[in-house]
Amino acid sequence: MRKILVTGASGHLGLNLALLASGQGYKVTGWSHSKGLKNTPFESETVDLTDLSALPGHLTALEPELIIHCAAIANIDIAEKQPELTHRMNAEVPGVMARLAKNMGAKMIHISTDAVFDGTKGNYKEDDPVNPLNAYALSKLHGEHAVAEANPDVAIARVVFYGWTMNGNRSLAEFFYNNLSAGKTVNGFTDMLFNPMYVRDLAQTLLEMAEANLTGMWHTFGNDTLSKYDFGVAMARVFGLDEGLIKPVLAGELMRDAQRSIKLSTNSDKLAAALGHQLPGLMGGLAALKRDFDQGWREQLAAYQA
Repeated sequence: MRKILVTGASGHLGLNLALLASGQGYKVTGWSHSKGLKNTPFESETVDLTDLSALPGHLTALEPELIIHCAAIANIDIAEKQPELTHRMNAEVPGVMARLAKNMGAKMIHISTDAVFDGTKGNYKEDDPVNPLNAYALSKLHGEHAVAEANPDVAIARVVFYGWTMNGNRSLAEFFYNNLSAGKTVNGFTDMLFNPMYVRDLAQTLLEMAEANLTGMWHTFGNDTLSKYDFGVAMARVFGLDEGLIKPVLAGELMRDAQRSIKLSTNSDKLAAALGHQLPGLMGGLAALKRDFDQGWREQLAAYQA
């Protein structure tokens, strides 16, 4: 599978994935919509995925061998305020993409989220009961169902990740770096647990999943469980920033537009067994985050913004 379509190619995962795959010799086309791209080493096109009637023509013209569907409305508060658009983008579009992939014989990986769980249990495996707490999580769960129903051969990857983005302010890593490097105090949630993976490690893992022809549901999370406070402290230490600026707080103390799951620790043993190696962990990911920072990766990503 050398001809790849990446949707959401101007987003956090989509752009890092498209660049990594292009650098490894894949012929990549990236689709973006609201944020244009320029001077990318892969072909980029502007496509409105919510125009469902036009999707067959776009895909037929491209004939990808592999579709990695990253595009989504991922802002939880925006999703809460625009549930109909969020459902269309996060649930209906993936189902249509999965059906079209089946019809044209293309492999597909659909990106989902740990937020489909309510965070009351922890150490979630692929077959644990789901209970989304907000409009974003519900739409992503409906997307999983639509994809599985339309095409059981799609691989659904639940993910959570951090890294550098084109806009410079979209990820948890950027939140901590931008504020701590400016000497600003920030909150770090001690009760919100997760298993994050560095975005470029995740991109590589997704390509491995494609090459292994995996199908069905896969937890594609980092190997280490920690709180968001501990993530901030670990990142501050790697970057030589003042960890004392991170205030330990409980997520429940802050009012937000949408309810969020708390203890989202996850288990990716199934994927590790399928790929034959342990999934990337925190310290290796943070070291790569710092190395990429030192090599100007943030500036390179920003330069692709149209």
